[in-house]
Amino acid sequence: METTKTTDSINLSNFIWKIANDLWGDFKHTDFARIVIPLLLLRRLECVLEPTKAKVLAEYEKEKDSGIDLNLILPSFSGLPFYNTSQYSLETLGGTKTAPNLEEYISKFSANVRVIFEEFGFANTIHELSKARLLYRMTSQFAAIDLHPDAVSDRDLSNAYEELIRQFAASINEKAGEFMTPKDVVHLATKLVLAPDEAMFQESGLIRTVYDPACGLLGFITDAIGVIREMGSTAEIVPFGQELDPRTHAMALTAMLIQGFKSENIKQGSTLSNDQLRDHKFHYGLANPPFGIKWEKDKAAVEKEQQELGYAGRFGPGLPRVSDGSMLFLMTLVSKMERPENGGGRVGIVLSGSPLFTGDAGSGESEIRRWLLEQDLVEAIIALPTDMFFNTGIGTYVWILSNHKEMRRKDKVQLINLADTWTSMRKSEGTKRRYLTHTQIDDVVRLYEGFRRGKHCKIFNTTDFAFRKVAIKRPLKAKLSITKERIKALYENKAFQKLDETQQAAWVDFFRASLGDHDYHWAFDVVSANNKQAGFGKTGKPLANAFVAVFMERDEEAEPVLDDKGQVVPDTSLNDTESVPFGTKVEEYFAQEVLPHVPDAFIDYSVRDPKDGEVGLVGYEINFNRYFYKYVPPRPLHEIDADLKVSEARIQALLAEVAE
Repeated sequence: METTKTTDSINLSNFIWKIANDLWGDFKHTDFARIVIPLLLLRRLECVLEPTKAKVLAEYEKEKDSGIDLNLILPSFSGLPFYNTSQYSLETLGGTKTAPNLEEYISKFSANVRVIFEEFGFANTIHELSKARLLYRMTSQFAAIDLHPDAVSDRDLSNAYEELIRQFAASINEKAGEFMTPKDVVHLATKLVLAPDEAMFQESGLIRTVYDPACGLLGFITDAIGVIREMGSTAEIVPFGQELDPRTHAMALTAMLIQGFKSENIKQGSTLSNDQLRDHKFHYGLANPPFGIKWEKDKAAVEKEQQELGYAGRFGPGLPRVSDGSMLFLMTLVSKMERPENGGGRVGIVLSGSPLFTGDAGSGESEIRRWLLEQDLVEAIIALPTDMFFNTGIGTYVWILSNHKEMRRKDKVQLINLADTWTSMRKSEGTKRRYLTHTQIDDVVRLYEGFRRGKHCKIFNTTDFAFRKVAIKRPLKAKLSITKERIKALYENKAFQKLDETQQAAWVDFFRASLGDHDYHWAFDVVSANNKQAGFGKTGKPLANAFVAVFMERDEEAEPVLDDKGQVVPDTSLNDTESVPFGTKVEEYFAQEVLPHVPDAFIDYSVRDPKDGEVGLVGYEINFNRYFYKYVPPRPLHEIDADLKVSEARIQALLAEVAE
């Protein structure tokens, strides 16, 4: 059979859509991906093994009864970490016993390939296709297409897969394309992470590990390998990763096997609750974790790790809110950086804007930022243009972190703004309307490496993002005003409702005889005076507080209320806070920024940071808009007025046409 050559993901996608047409009616379009992708992978593996298939079969026939472990022998004949000992191919399965022949064909793969089809549940798919009388037609069509890596690159194959997910799964998961990282974003993050080590990659005998905790189709790892090879390096690259979705993991395993890497380094399961690379450290880490996805399913395991391991684990600094787990992946990457004494590690991660500023001082998010910055791990943060992703137009950021900074970067953070750096796509892909060209990516890398202040680049001290959230109080100035209306309101107070009818009547009579204004402490005095008196029963402070709640009336002319120790009682309704820049004396800031406007305000010195013991909670946030804000003055009024008159004239003309 003559095979059809495919040279890019567009041709491959067209081929897949043509095949998918045969599935209509017998299957829902939401089933297409689970049917097409395993066949796509099977043909890919078949094409890769074809040149050495005869040698493998010959050796298999020679040694199959020898008792020797064939897993130790046959990969050397296939030239890859996997093999197949079946006489069948997709072309020779036949039209009468296609299903059993296909099952036999798959069963003759080495174990590291069989697990791929197990993760897809492909045995059930074979049965369903056979029952629908479509199995032979489907296998024949795939047998006719050339999927050797020389014809279809790994990136083209993954692009086609992403297209399948966006199109086939759109109706059941609107976020299907949101977590697929566009290749230009992948390439930018990868080059930013690897570029500083370009000289080192020229060394001989170099071994470097690359890790992705949310590896998907290995876009970052594959790109990292490509970038290192483009540098002319002969370094041995050892990839590691973990992926939650079994089918995506199966695709990743296939890519690893075909490229000759150990597929067992790519784990399947939740990185957050079941980290299968717990004790590993890596030279490079890259990831684009899902944006705004809840981690409640992992919550118990994550909290247990934090409690039991603290800073010896991944989550010692704190935990973000359950609605977004992206910062957990950030801490996972950081925890797995190779130790500085072993050369150190550098990571790049794509995040939404939320990790930059979500969470007030003392919150989990703020404490994570605090730890990263106080440990001097953040090298740079790059703001990407909007409309860069397939299914979301939100702003995104690339964080670059390292535990072996250059001296010039010590205690510094570089912010790069690419809001105006992009190229329009000729045809949008979902919400992706913009992309970065290779030239633009190289310019950004040079800007990063240059480490110089400019229009698009600013450099800050790590403490420039810190502040102290100081509690500001104002004294309570109030009196008690006894009125008939407020006496009636007593019956709505829970503490008053607990009294029996006789006690309630006694107090109502008492207050009716005490109409008018009284001192704030009067309520406490009368409760004490009437305690255990006839009709009033046993009284106490809770009842006095209830009377205060009902009868209190704020009075700015009154003297501040003092407690039993002579301390000013704060008015909780006027509680406020001030964010004092880190390094600024709190008292000086208070005197200059608060007292001129609120003369009776005072600092609540009881609110102190639990780590340094100083007044005010320490918080960290990185507000890109503040640092790169550019004031654009409004147009002159006469220009706006002229435009309005033109619009009014146009409307009048349209109305005149309608009236005719």
